Amino acid sequence: MEQGASAARTVILTVDDDPGVSRAVARDLRRRYGELYRIVRAESGESALAALRELKLRGAPVAVIVADYRMPEMDGIQFLEQALDIHPGARRVLLTAYADTDAAIDAINVVDLDHYLLKPWEPPEEKLYPVLDDLLLAWRASDHRPVTVTKVVGHRWSARSSAVREFLARNQVPYRWYSSEDPEGRRLLSAAGQEGLRLPLVIAPDGTALVEPGDQELAARVGLATTPATDFYDLVVIGGGPAGLGAAVYGASEGLRTVLVERSATGGQAGQSSRIENYLGFPDGVSGAQLTDRARRQALKFGAELLTAREVTGLEVNGASRVVRFSDGSAVAAHSVILATGVSYRQLDAAHASELTGCGVFYGSALTEAAACQDQDVYIVGGANSAGQAAVYLARSAKSVTVLVRGPSLSAAMSHYLVQQVDETPAISVRTNTVVDAAHGSGHLEQITVRETATGRTERVDAHWMFVFIGAAPLTDWLEGTVLRDSRGFLLTGPDLTADGRPPAGWELDRPPYHLETNVPGVFVAGDARAESAKRVASAVGEGAMAVMLVHRYLEQS
Repeated sequence: MEQGASAARTVILTVDDDPGVSRAVARDLRRRYGELYRIVRAESGESALAALRELKLRGAPVAVIVADYRMPEMDGIQFLEQALDIHPGARRVLLTAYADTDAAIDAINVVDLDHYLLKPWEPPEEKLYPVLDDLLLAWRASDHRPVTVTKVVGHRWSARSSAVREFLARNQVPYRWYSSEDPEGRRLLSAAGQEGLRLPLVIAPDGTALVEPGDQELAARVGLATTPATDFYDLVVIGGGPAGLGAAVYGASEGLRTVLVERSATGGQAGQSSRIENYLGFPDGVSGAQLTDRARRQALKFGAELLTAREVTGLEVNGASRVVRFSDGSAVAAHSVILATGVSYRQLDAAHASELTGCGVFYGSALTEAAACQDQDVYIVGGANSAGQAAVYLARSAKSVTVLVRGPSLSAAMSHYLVQQVDETPAISVRTNTVVDAAHGSGHLEQITVRETATGRTERVDAHWMFVFIGAAPLTDWLEGTVLRDSRGFLLTGPDLTADGRPPAGWELDRPPYHLETNVPGVFVAGDARAESAKRVASAVGEGAMAVMLVHRYLEQS
């Protein structure tokens, strides 16, 4: 198969088993259309189908297919039937001898043939080009623009499909979603040689097909950095939420060689918020995704490295360096470390909820699922700000939003402005003193059992969408034995380490720990993972900046 250099150009494909005829057709096509179109030549139906599948995966549009009728093993009509399944929008031309005109006429009904040409087609200016010109004009008038972004083929109730969509969205990676049940989704699965039994199928911009990819493989294929540029830095920031991003911005802008390591996607829980309305400087509010994107671009502008889909599993002290170990066994070292690992949503203690996670039960706002909630009845579990923000956002398109709150009211944990918005939104109803006892469904959520805590009365209600916001736990288990934590797992720093007037065990410096410093000199904490932190975006960003200031002080005295 011959092909041009650019996979992005619109393709005209020709297939003929006679090498001389094949070269002649391609020659005439290139002479007329070579500047604007990519001419792909094949000498068998199978090789032409392979080329079409590759073009499909790459998102390259095919405008016209010219196929010879008399080919061994697979004639032109059989070939065009299969080509139609891969590129249904391509215009189809059959090359025939005079004796085969009856077959060509029959093909008009079989494969919706656009035209047939008799051999020889010379002179092409009279017998070939006018036909192709009309077909190309008709093709351009229709919408067959290529999809060069990442493609995701999945199922509505596939947990991993949902997770991949969320990963790409939160990392600001453009993608297009295709249901495995829709025709285009089935065509993409077929082009990748898949039957749809393992989902999702992710097709990277370069055409590489990934089946059920892990986050690190996915990140590497869609252009996210996953490998550090060097093995030693001034500062390693662990965690890409507001605190980590704030630390990366201030660290890099002040000249520190800085790398930020994030296990999933930058933004943390704040990055999943549909609208933050009490953040300083944004009177009209800002979405978590917008704030995250701006902070990430700001950190990169100042020279910070951002690594995605890298899970940190250990922290070691090696003389003056602090060694951060990854789950794959590799490591990176630095003079100092800022722990901004944030928190994760607590899991719902309800029967069968874990089995349906990602299949109707979601933790956090899962904004990629919001479109599917249009005109649906949605349940939200939780009574703090994240729950209120999600309720207001989803109520824009959902048929109804029911907020289930364990306590007697929203005011105990939700900001006053959000309580007002919830009260003023007709589509939102609030059920207090109510918990979820069980989730029900085969393959996806279908119903939930709710219980009134005051009376013990239970009720089973229809529910296909449930978003859970019931508090958070720190992601600090990997620091056990290295960094001191409180009874709930939050990291102790500064004055909390010297409550009895004595330095923590093993502290060898002649000064007490700085305000955000742990029991390990040079290791600091910022944001929600810190014991008694404010759990607000603004305070997390401020602590990230303050931690960098203390890193400078530590480095000056080391």
